Amino acid sequence: MSGGGRKKTACVTGGNGYIASVLVKTLLEKGYAVKTTVRNPDDMAKNSHLKDLQAVGPLTVLRADLLEEGSFDEAIVGSDYVFLVAAPVNLHSKNPEKELIEPAVRGILNVMRSCAKAGTVKRVILTSSAAAVVGRPLQGGGHVLDEESWTDVEYLTANKSSHWGYGVSKVLAEKEACRFAEEHGISLVSVCPVLTVGAAPTTKMDTSLHASLSLLSGDQAAFRVLRGIEMATGCMPLVHAADLCRAQMFVAEEDAAAGRYICCSVNTNIVELARFLADKYPQYTVKTDLLSSGGVLQKPRVSLSSARLLSEGFEFKYETLDEIYDDVVEQGKAQGILPN
Repeated sequence: MSGGGRKKTACVTGGNGYIASVLVKTLLEKGYAVKTTVRNPDDMAKNSHLKDLQAVGPLTVLRADLLEEGSFDEAIVGSDYVFLVAAPVNLHSKNPEKELIEPAVRGILNVMRSCAKAGTVKRVILTSSAAAVVGRPLQGGGHVLDEESWTDVEYLTANKSSHWGYGVSKVLAEKEACRFAEEHGISLVSVCPVLTVGAAPTTKMDTSLHASLSLLSGDQAAFRVLRGIEMATGCMPLVHAADLCRAQMFVAEEDAAAGRYICCSVNTNIVELARFLADKYPQYTVKTDLLSSGGVLQKPRVSLSSARLLSEGFEFKYETLDEIYDDVVEQGKAQGILPN
């Protein structure tokens, strides 16, 4: 892959997470040597997929904890690229400041300090979130949001709408990472994915899979998550996990990449999604009664633009609901969320 035959080395934090597991697999398939971190490498219930991935390529699993100073040093030293994927996600926290926001900022700085110490890191790729883009007061419809848009922390903190702490944690972590990178001369790129779906090596059941299938499964709690995303975002934006991980690698390897990139291949809304699913999967009766519980948009008010990513040469492989849902439904069957 590089001069003298040395493989490029990538470190992926939080390898037992949904997105991180897809990224680890993608990097190995592209010929990288990969180091990934988990809090407890001996927990096979969470990490068995990583053992399976060691058959794909050179993968080392190391222990690290976001809140433990210096615990990422070993994983990051010698790495060319560091993908920061691990982050606290406790959406139902009773105390978001203490349980979500503070740990997110402390964790990101802990990993960034290890990157500065290592002296080998060419670029850090931060997985942020569309939640750091969309949380702001927008009147009416027709809004197109790009990388210039930031979630309004004061607005979220004042209004404390559902899951407000998650959006705040993503903004503050991303801004702290940018500040640290600038001070220490580190090349940092942020990727802001939307609702991410599709097959993954991890056996951990992902919230996004349940949410994206809730109109077919009838799972009311999962549907509330879907509706919450639509209300917070102003639309229902989707990207396939394989495309997200390809985009993360793309911005790692493109010398000119810098700043933020929104990663979204489809902007829709729940009503349109229900129509599409009813038409494509008549064997599952779409649970349209969930729509009558209120709080859904009749049409999207916002769309998230990936024009910047596309203008720099990236191409999505899964560009339509059709292409995305073929994979999602298969995964739902495999996980027992949908009948075969």
